[in-house]
Amino acid sequence: MVGIDHPGRGMLMRSRWWAAAAAGLSLTLVASGCGNGEDSDAQVEVFSWWTGGGEEAGLNALIEVFEEENEGVEFVNAAVAGGSGTNAQAVLEGRLQSQDPPDSFQGHAGASLQDYIEAGYLAPLDDFFDEQGLHDALPEQLVDQISYEDSVYSVPVNIHRSNVLWFNPSVLEEAGVDEAPETLEDLVQALEAVDSETDAIPMAVGAQWTVDHLLESILLGSLGPDAYNALWEPGADWNTPEVTEALEIFEEVMSHTQEESAAEDWQEASRRVFEGEAAFNIMGDWAAGYFDELEAVPEEDYDWAPSPGTDGTYMWLSDSFTLPEGAPHEEQALAWLELVAGQEGQDVFNPLKGSIPAREDADPENYADSPYLEAALQEWQDGPELAGSFWHGVTVGNRWKNDIDTAVGLYLQNQDLDELNTALHEAAQTE
Repeated sequence: MVGIDHPGRGMLMRSRWWAAAAAGLSLTLVASGCGNGEDSDAQVEVFSWWTGGGEEAGLNALIEVFEEENEGVEFVNAAVAGGSGTNAQAVLEGRLQSQDPPDSFQGHAGASLQDYIEAGYLAPLDDFFDEQGLHDALPEQLVDQISYEDSVYSVPVNIHRSNVLWFNPSVLEEAGVDEAPETLEDLVQALEAVDSETDAIPMAVGAQWTVDHLLESILLGSLGPDAYNALWEPGADWNTPEVTEALEIFEEVMSHTQEESAAEDWQEASRRVFEGEAAFNIMGDWAAGYFDELEAVPEEDYDWAPSPGTDGTYMWLSDSFTLPEGAPHEEQALAWLELVAGQEGQDVFNPLKGSIPAREDADPENYADSPYLEAALQEWQDGPELAGSFWHGVTVGNRWKNDIDTAVGLYLQNQDLDELNTALHEAAQTE
């Protein structure tokens, strides 16, 4: 099933998850009037989990443009709230199994869509990519990483960056750290300085998924993009000195975190940085939007840099839209995909969402109001190396991802690094 924005749910939540699915499906069918008996030829139903904050604002802006450009077509917003996308995925799965697909649905580009592709739920979009010139508009590395058996099945509307180090300048100054650490060795030294010279948490984490998120940035920073990307090939060898070294760094960084709490999500870790309770946090660039909500002043209340060792590399994830097989209104669905694929649609959506466009021809003026987005867009347009986020659904499907999460959870309990390494290796062998 599709990867979710900021998960953090364990296996113990499965029964609750499916209970929510059943309830959500019933409510959604009633509320949206969907179902084969209610179809109208002049409508398009788009399914997502964008129901609040910047993501809802961005979706509403896209809807407004779509309705202007497709007069007489009713836009049915089938967004499902709750669970950071978990509720939406459950409802969507029920509809797809019942052969009642929406006209398009949101997911994460990459391996998180693999289950849907193999089940025959998604139509390939190769002709659409050719017609819209997307092979020229999107980075070749990006198209390669979202392809499955040489076909593409989703249209990326944005790019989020996973590998961002957020930090509090005042805490670093108090600790005698002159600048953001560029290497993992620099990071460990900075964490030790914060630990000895201040009362702040050196590295803030939240629920377990934020530790998975931290792990992927440390793997990238230690191994480099080529070796990192190679880890996600089925059967990849994780029993190497290089992976062992990366995991030892991970263990050292984790020794400078506060006790992980399942009750605290990524926002709490970010808030700790903003308020000076913590020096560092490694989180995706959606944190920039959260800092804006807190009315934090960039470069004063918080600052950012690539996570140590990853300068020049984008560990990316992407919201994208699909064309389900049997979409009731395929013509209108393709019109929607044309909007989200185009420069206009991406430049309308992304400044509100707090992300940058996947296209390489975005207008920088649309991002000038955000110091972070302006800098991120410039780096994207300069053509960085790309590394897919495993946690956010780019490089692995749900089975492999869940195996990693289980291994990390056991490590948090027993602190056995050798056992973690073995479990990560075994996860790669059974894909």
